[in-house]
Amino acid sequence: MTTTDKMLARKDGGVGYLTFNNPERHNAVSLEMWEAAEGFLDDFKNDKAVRTVIVTGAGGKAFVSGADISKFDKERSTQEGIDRYNVAVDRAYNAFYNFPKPTIAMIRGYCIGGGVGLALCCDMRICTEGSKFAVPAAKLGLGYRYGGLKKLVDVVGPSFAKEIFFTARQFTAAEAQTMGLVNRVLPDSELENYVKTYADMIAANAPLTVDSVKFIVAQAVLDESKRDLKKCDEMVQACFASKDYREGRKAFMEKRKPVFTGF
Repeated sequence: MTTTDKMLARKDGGVGYLTFNNPERHNAVSLEMWEAAEGFLDDFKNDKAVRTVIVTGAGGKAFVSGADISKFDKERSTQEGIDRYNVAVDRAYNAFYNFPKPTIAMIRGYCIGGGVGLALCCDMRICTEGSKFAVPAAKLGLGYRYGGLKKLVDVVGPSFAKEIFFTARQFTAAEAQTMGLVNRVLPDSELENYVKTYADMIAANAPLTVDSVKFIVAQAVLDESKRDLKKCDEMVQACFASKDYREGRKAFMEKRKPVFTGF
């Protein structure tokens, strides 16, 4: 296990785990945590053995509850500090959103403000029945930038996005699932085993196929003029030209599980 103050990272087979570890503050995130998260993701990205990543919060009471306000005097008391913090957050969100391998947000408890933003940067969101979701910007007078709202609209649609922001209230896990904000809702006791099984299932599939689908789906929600269709085609062709494609066909004919290498 690798540690850096309030962040934890470890690898288990084909799965990387990234944990926000500030439970006494419901995993509120400081500048150093955002910066550390980006570094850990870079390590996971460059490790061929890691095929999917689980993102979660420590302590059992929260996923992530937004910015750590106790750090504001130190980190955001000057314009220079504010600019550095905003750049770090944007870089971290982009690192999660543009991460080339599948990511799963494993959510237990509160997922508030920036926690919702972080979860939206992951490919899937799986939570417990007792989890709560909210973006309380309207209770604080905060402005919310286009990029963050666009990610929410892409997942839940415009009407639910407006409801989340207009009311600024906490939504239950069942409500979040109805909106499409989460993929699955589980009893608390089943969450970790379920997510680990899901991650292992993804990690056992052909990496070139999985990663190409992630990239192509991301292109599909962009404006047509911004889509990189050439790279989409190249990634599809790479699948058909791979040893994994031959292994998949061979394993099917031999009625056994394929062993994919990513080549």
